[in-house]
Amino acid sequence: GFFTRTQTGALMSRLNNDVIGAQRAVTTTLGSVVSNVIVLITTLIAMFYLEWRLTIIGILVLPIFIIPAKRVGRKLSAITRRGFDLNAVMNTQMTERFNVSGALLVKLFGNRKRESKEFSDRAAEVRDIGIQSAMYSRTFLIALALVGAIGTALVYWIGGQLVISDAITLGTLVALAALVTRIYEPLTALSSARVDIMTALVSFDRVFEVLDLRNSLDDKEDAIDLPPSKGAIEFDHVTFRYPSGAEESLASLEIGLSGSVDDGPGAEVLHDVSASILPGQLIALVGPSGAGKTTMSSLVPRLYDVTEGSVRIDGHDVRDLTLDSLRGAVGVVSQDPHLFHDTVAENLRYARHDATDAEIVAACQAAQIHDVIAALPDGYNTVVGERGHRLSGGEKQRLAIARVLVKAPAIVVLDEATSHLDSENESLVQKALATALAGRTALVVAHRLSTITGADQILVLESGRIVERGRHEELLNADGLYADLYRTLVRQDLEGIEA
Repeated sequence: GFFTRTQTGALMSRLNNDVIGAQRAVTTTLGSVVSNVIVLITTLIAMFYLEWRLTIIGILVLPIFIIPAKRVGRKLSAITRRGFDLNAVMNTQMTERFNVSGALLVKLFGNRKRESKEFSDRAAEVRDIGIQSAMYSRTFLIALALVGAIGTALVYWIGGQLVISDAITLGTLVALAALVTRIYEPLTALSSARVDIMTALVSFDRVFEVLDLRNSLDDKEDAIDLPPSKGAIEFDHVTFRYPSGAEESLASLEIGLSGSVDDGPGAEVLHDVSASILPGQLIALVGPSGAGKTTMSSLVPRLYDVTEGSVRIDGHDVRDLTLDSLRGAVGVVSQDPHLFHDTVAENLRYARHDATDAEIVAACQAAQIHDVIAALPDGYNTVVGERGHRLSGGEKQRLAIARVLVKAPAIVVLDEATSHLDSENESLVQKALATALAGRTALVVAHRLSTITGADQILVLESGRIVERGRHEELLNADGLYADLYRTLVRQDLEGIEA
């Protein structure tokens, strides 16, 4: 849930800029504080030893160093936080626009000038924040230097009077004057360090805001590993609503470029759903858009916890299992599979890092994608591009199926895995799926006839409830919602053939 709400750019800003700011405070600022405190103490001891009266006069200006440092520190903290927030917005814009999909969208909708202006405006704000911060810092340092000069002048003036009255020697005055100059250097540095630390605390706050977020999904203390799974799945009176923003993320990480944020409670999308799936069965989830099909399938690998009821694998509540063992038993193929900007082989090996080359080739042959990969310039060492943009939609889906085959899970979840494909690609994907699902439990979210007519059981969802269940022929004869959806799908397929 966290990543569905969080802006990637804002999160990256905290992981990069804020962590560096916090690191600088620890390594540089704190180190200088220690050395300057030592210099300050030793210098004061020497000054008191030489002449205590002039030493007291010299340190009377100390409050003048402390008070401005406190006020300037607060002001710079506010400026720094504003600067970090603006950097996060810029990072978000770059993350979303400066990639293949984003750049293509900008060009196709003719928004290049608008995007350039928005980016320039935000960059100008960041520049102004930087100038404002520098001005406050420089003014503060100049003021400290002026105070130090005044203190030194006082020591010379009063010390001169003491020399004239033979209270101290000229040598003592010269030594004290040198030490006074020496004492103001660490005082200035410590005052600046206070400002730097107060500014760095902004970085610490922003980093720990993320680190202190409660992990909504974690292993229980007494969680057990799932034994070698047979693939039985049971939904027992499951009710589910999505968590609110406050439960899942930070408002500052959710704020869109427009300044809006959704922090309301999640909607209830599943209501008292019960279903039993036997090992090796193919179950199709069918229903209108927004019926809860994808949500239901996402509960199997425990991407979310149910609000009421339970989801069980081989009789074990998924909340009682370790996440690693549970997700090791479940493979997912989504409508838009994610591929990393890496080679074909490494994308496949992501499912199982110790997979051999022979296993990878065998998985690709079973997924009907080996010939395509072999024809690439570098074969399995070809880089697929960001999100696999060098491959077609059908090729990406077959590669995702091959990745699941490399993983070899007991349960496979197919989320609309055959949507938006031409007939040739769909035929290849169907052959790949037939291999991938053989001997495995499958939960299929589908909109196309070819993926549901052969299902062992079809669950028809509407408004978060299972309103019909049965085999294809049984549901057609019932002439209910499924029959209506089926007739719509047949009509769409016929229109696609005619087109």
